[in-house]
Amino acid sequence: MTEKEHLSKETEEVKSLNFIEEFVEDDIKNQKHAGRIHTRFPPEPNGYLHIGHAKSICLNFGLALKYNGLCNLRFDDTNPVVEDVEYVDSIREDVRWLGFDWGDREFYASDYFDQIYEFAIKLIKDGKAFVCEMSGEEVSATRGTPNQAGNESPYRNRTVAENLDLFERMKNGEFADGTKTLRAKTGMDSPNMQMRDPVMYRIKHAHHHRTGDKWCIYPMYDFAHGQSDSIEGITHSICTLEFENHRPLYNWYIQELGIFPSRQIEFARLNITFTVMSKRKLLQLVKENYVNGWDDPRMPTICGMRRRGYTALALRNFADRIGVAKRENIIDISLLEFFVREDLNKITQRLMAVMNPLKMVITNYPEGKSEDLDATNNPEDETMGKHNVPFSRELFIEQDDFMEDAPKNYFRLTVGQEVRLRYAYFVKCTNIVKDETGKITEIHCTYDPESKGGKSPDGRKVKGTIHWVSAQHAVKAETRLYDRLFSVENPDDVPEGGDFKDNMNPNSLTISECFVEPFAKTFKAMDKFQFERIGYFCLDKDATTEKLIFNKTVGLKDTWAKVVGK
Repeated sequence: MTEKEHLSKETEEVKSLNFIEEFVEDDIKNQKHAGRIHTRFPPEPNGYLHIGHAKSICLNFGLALKYNGLCNLRFDDTNPVVEDVEYVDSIREDVRWLGFDWGDREFYASDYFDQIYEFAIKLIKDGKAFVCEMSGEEVSATRGTPNQAGNESPYRNRTVAENLDLFERMKNGEFADGTKTLRAKTGMDSPNMQMRDPVMYRIKHAHHHRTGDKWCIYPMYDFAHGQSDSIEGITHSICTLEFENHRPLYNWYIQELGIFPSRQIEFARLNITFTVMSKRKLLQLVKENYVNGWDDPRMPTICGMRRRGYTALALRNFADRIGVAKRENIIDISLLEFFVREDLNKITQRLMAVMNPLKMVITNYPEGKSEDLDATNNPEDETMGKHNVPFSRELFIEQDDFMEDAPKNYFRLTVGQEVRLRYAYFVKCTNIVKDETGKITEIHCTYDPESKGGKSPDGRKVKGTIHWVSAQHAVKAETRLYDRLFSVENPDDVPEGGDFKDNMNPNSLTISECFVEPFAKTFKAMDKFQFERIGYFCLDKDATTEKLIFNKTVGLKDTWAKVVGK
């Protein structure tokens, strides 16, 4: 491809719009709502946000930024039984961490409970809603099927006066939970099951995290959501595909109430391999102690990914790359890891760590001597400078970097072969020491004092380069190595009677010890860096200078592969 063709392709990709942006640009062109764009991110505060929500956050706030509009943060808090201030606080933190700001536009569906109640009164007065005394099971039994009309409630034809009286008494707390509901009169013959006299209000004698005990009736999500959009003047109400069948009801309420006509647009939710996205299932993992809380680094929650060391930019770039679609699909988790690795490669400092130590003794290095060598902080960014790494007679290297009976193309350390110690010297293995079981406990080497900095003094080539830590200066640390939380690509794919937890990976977390250079003690909790030749790590939030705890973020694509024989 020529440079001209490449530039043309880039321009074409920049101009390419997803189907939501096409809707938005068409509305702007036609001056709908005077060309104003106003979106919202409307989480229910009944759990922590996950990577799927991150996609929605990026989409809603991203549209507002692109088209010079506004985006609200609105908590759809219509079910006090499962909602908590803890979730509200965590959602705020996650949205801010991703880099978005809602200004003074933080709202709650509960802000509008009085107005939504009046909307219900209007529908009752217009003969469009009624109080029903059927149980949930009875309602389900009378809904019919998509090909067969349902049966009307025996309470459907109550008078307006009777419905108003009963609804007010529901509000005043005269009836027990589950004894009465308010239902819309949309008809029982629609092929869309959502349109068959849906429930608008139910009785719940529960304390609400914001309204306290003022209400004992709460609007259903379908009745509160669209009306909240209208009250806020939301021009484009963007939601996932499972709400596509709800759109006719969304529009019916708008039409019957004569309120601001927000436009609902659906897109495919995010599905990722080896991951579950159901908040109900994630809550189950937390409550049943399959993981160590919502921010367990194995969890697909935003806070879990943050603790693991993922960056906000990586998540935003991932969301931008996968785009939005109308059809459900599954994204390979390796794509997310690619963006994490790509960002960390640019911004993290390097240090050396040995995970499975084997002692190396440099026999011709003076006893008691040590020296500081220069180590590059990040070869991708010279402005990040260098740091000192101590070197001494006794070192730790990785067990995998030595082989007694090495094959022909093995370029790491073996008896009689020379390798480069990263930032240090050329060394050659002269002999090995074994214990009574035959296990290698030490390797003895000699070093070339003229090869300081890993530079050849006479032009000779050394193919292997390995990392190390000075045994005298090594800092012991804990490492938490994470694998997939589930052992199969689709954890929800279980046989009849099975459970998604049956697909959990029993080896998703391995805790061990490692040795790191003392430079690691200069970092603070949640700092990120690369263990050279191993991967990217994050210092855990619970780490201290006395106890370093490293969470492995993502593996490293070894750029030294050819020279170290990996």
